[in-house]
Amino acid sequence: MADEAVRAVMLGAPGSGKGTQAELLADVLGVPAISTGAMLRQAVSAGNSLGERVKGTMASGALVDDALMSEVVRQRLDLDDAGRGFLLDGYPRTTQQAATLDSLLRERGRRLDAVVLLDVPESVLVKRAVARKREDDLEQVVRERLRVYREKTEPLVAHYAGRGLLRRINGDRDIRDVTASILRALKG
Repeated sequence: MADEAVRAVMLGAPGSGKGTQAELLADVLGVPAISTGAMLRQAVSAGNSLGERVKGTMASGALVDDALMSEVVRQRLDLDDAGRGFLLDGYPRTTQQAATLDSLLRERGRRLDAVVLLDVPESVLVKRAVARKREDDLEQVVRERLRVYREKTEPLVAHYAGRGLLRRINGDRDIRDVTASILRALKG
């Protein structure tokens, strides 16, 4: 499958395994896993201007504003390694961001191939996130992220299902089983 371009979005609540799966799939598919969350956390750690702009927002569990996120994604998609395809983790998170992503891809003569939704029960999500022991994974912050996810991001499920792009995967299983299910869904 590495010879086929794949442009997919990894969708799911915080802690659903999007990042882990994107990394595993990137190796198999020969495309980069692009994690906007990792890019933002790296910027905060580096203390650069982007990091200073998003530090407080991330610490509260809120979403970084659409204009800033679209600029981060635009710059990343323009790098050579994303030319063949990508697995985008953490963007889009709202229907407005989905429209922006469509526009960014259209400008480059590309389109989205699939949206993979990892379904995981909330109790498992909280347990996973707190176990990661990242600075921004305190239980109250995780629960706020889940509330924001339900409010802002879940409408994307209907949006992408309506376009025939949604691939729903049970993410509460062994990592290898989840990866195999995603690969089958992307081929179909």
